[in-house]
Amino acid sequence: MNRSRTAVALGAALALAYPTLTIGGEREQALEARVAELERLVATLLAGEAPPSPAAATPVLETPRPETPAVKPVPPPAGPGTEFRFTGFIKHDMMFSRYSGGRVPPQGVLRDFYVPAAVPVGGSSSATDFDSHTRETRFIFNVNRPDQDLQAYLEFDFSANTGGDERLTNATSPNVRQAFLRWRGLLAGQAWTTFFNVGALPENIDFIGPSEGTIFVRQPQLRYTHGPWQIAVENPETTVTPFGGGARLVTDTARMPDFVLRYNHSAAWGQFSLAGLARELGIDEPLARERRIAWGLSASGKIDLGQNDLRWMVSGGPGIGRYLGLNTVNDAVLDASGGLDTIEAWGGFLSYRHIWHPRWRSNFTVSMFRADHDIALSGTAVTRAAESAHVNLIYQATSDLRFGLEYIHARREIESGASGRMNRLQFATTLGF
Repeated sequence: MNRSRTAVALGAALALAYPTLTIGGEREQALEARVAELERLVATLLAGEAPPSPAAATPVLETPRPETPAVKPVPPPAGPGTEFRFTGFIKHDMMFSRYSGGRVPPQGVLRDFYVPAAVPVGGSSSATDFDSHTRETRFIFNVNRPDQDLQAYLEFDFSANTGGDERLTNATSPNVRQAFLRWRGLLAGQAWTTFFNVGALPENIDFIGPSEGTIFVRQPQLRYTHGPWQIAVENPETTVTPFGGGARLVTDTARMPDFVLRYNHSAAWGQFSLAGLARELGIDEPLARERRIAWGLSASGKIDLGQNDLRWMVSGGPGIGRYLGLNTVNDAVLDASGGLDTIEAWGGFLSYRHIWHPRWRSNFTVSMFRADHDIALSGTAVTRAAESAHVNLIYQATSDLRFGLEYIHARREIESGASGRMNRLQFATTLGF
């Protein structure tokens, strides 16, 4: 059938190729000769024979093709029983803030979140600002293999600001919060420091709430959990106040990780946690080379009071600065000879959660921080004290949608005696999924 179609097509092509030939004389003879040739070719095709080959053409050298790169092996698909889960929430915040100690820079972190060390002090005039953002929006990915007791966890928000402004797009950047794997009792990756009992943190509209009184660090670590006990080695870092005061030094020099040991207890009345921290502080500069041992303790818990509860935390120690109060003070200060002198600090919070109605609830929180500086070394511009009070009302519109209104009063005082206050009214809409 294919040969017949080919023959017909060939005949049509030859007929169309010479439309100007007319019958008569030499032209008639030429046409008859071409028709005879066409009949011979058609007969040859129908008989299954190949037509005579044309004269051999000069061979064309083919340009060598570049060698195809090796294809990377495709990872095997997820095994049977693998569970994938995607959760998170969208959160929109609006806030009116008044600062008694002066204006906060437009890109200052205090404009979006309560950071105790950023509260301005000593200014000659107050300032009021309105801000709105969605930087707390969060996405969480979970992968579970129950048959192997294996879990992977990835969590990120948009709290990082890499140069976006509010003129056109209000752009923010994704920020990895946690990324770890868990196998049986082993955790490896970036997670909340084992020194921090996340379950004791109050429910506030602000990003953290009682910032000055809580442990708050996420970092890479290797953690092992056995029953109520947890032990971890975690990423180290040292923050230092220069001799006489000045901008914070982040040394990024360490010979060993931070070590954490923690005990957890749960009962019908609530939960309790006690954690200990041991770390080496270090600096390696031309005029300052020293190592110093630092430590800290943190006790925290939640007490259930019917449908209400009480949450609390107390933490402190010499050289605990980076872990407490969003690094309100540093771990150590340099002396005149380049040595390290640890800074003692402690802080805590107490929060009462009250359920008014299945859809309505409130949280009442107080928090405080204190540091003991040698002002002969640190100067008088460092933070001596910080405290805050938070009151909120939350309406749970649906199981996933909530609205919250919170009032925050905060105060910071430095060693010179100068102080500043922040009063903030914050409204948030949150949709979980």
